[in-house]
Amino acid sequence: MTKAAEIEDLFSELETLLKDPEAGAELAERGVNVSLALTLADGLSAYLKGDKTKALLELTTATDEIAVRMTRAGSETPS
Repeated sequence: MTKAAEIEDLFSELETLLKDPEAGAELAERGVNVSLALTLADGLSAYLKGDKTKALLELTTATDEIAVRMTRAGSETPS
C-alpha cells in the first residue's frame, strides 16, 4: 500500500468516526459542529490529493462559517 493510499484510508476512517453519533455528541460538548469538521476534513483530503480547487472551496466554506458563528456568538462558544 502506498503512503498516499494510507492517508486516504485515514481520512475514510476519520469520516466514519465523525459520523458516529457518540463521537458527534462528545464533539458537540466541546462546541464542535460535525458538519463543519467533515467539510474541513474533505478540504484537507482534497489538498493532499492535489485538488487545490476543491480544497480551497471546502476550507474556505468551513472557515468562513466558523468565523460567522464566532462573530454571532460573541463570547459564547461557536459550533
